[in-house]
Amino acid sequence: MLFTHDTTASLLAAVELVNTAVEPDTMTDPAQLDAFYARHRYTGSRTHDTGELDAVRALRAPLRRLLTSDRDTAVELVNETLAAYRAVPRLVRHDGLDYHIHVVHPDTPFADRIAAETAMAMIDVIRADEMSRLSVCADETCDGIVLDLSRNRSRRYCSTTCGNRLAVAAYRARKR
Repeated sequence: MLFTHDTTASLLAAVELVNTAVEPDTMTDPAQLDAFYARHRYTGSRTHDTGELDAVRALRAPLRRLLTSDRDTAVELVNETLAAYRAVPRLVRHDGLDYHIHVVHPDTPFADRIAAETAMAMIDVIRADEMSRLSVCADETCDGIVLDLSRNRSRRYCSTTCGNRLAVAAYRARKR
């Protein structure tokens, strides 16, 4: 295991959230945010309104900057984020998950929880000097973020779709 469960879960959620901004935008209504919340097993309060959706959508650019920055810049961004949200790490156990870290109160707005939890996850990435696990999709027509958790560091595409599109294009080019 490269990272702890909560670190991996936060990184996967952050990457998915950032990638919702890659055309076509897939985070445009509260129902999509509800599905994201459930898929990533978030806990805590929600307002289920467009204000919450707008706040989460506004996180995509800052999270993209964090996930694609160099190590020293990531440190600055993590420290700024943790200070801004007054993160106070505490161990919790819930919903069948063993102890893991929560850094803000469950009543904190959902977007703020995402930002703070992503910053905490990035602490592990930075300390392990594993920034190379995060990159931009190898498909030049895509701006998606790739989180490579493979042992051999072989993941190059943000999705199977991007990988397949390039494989088909290369196949067709060889057949000409």
